[in-house]
Amino acid sequence: MAGRKKLRMGSGGYCICPKCGERVPHQAGTPCIETRCPSCGGKMLREGSDHHKAAQKRK
Repeated sequence: MAGRKKLRMGSGGYCICPKCGERVPHQAGTPCIETRCPSCGGKMLREGSDHHKAAQKRK
């Protein structure tokens, strides 16, 4: 997508499951969305990301 910048959140932080709330440390080099929740198997979201904020609003 032209004109859209990719948000880089750094190597720290956590990945959070919007389904069950499981929270795991973010692994550098692997986007949270590519990580599956160890508890329920759902896709994880990066804590504090736009996707995570939108999921919180939906709840």
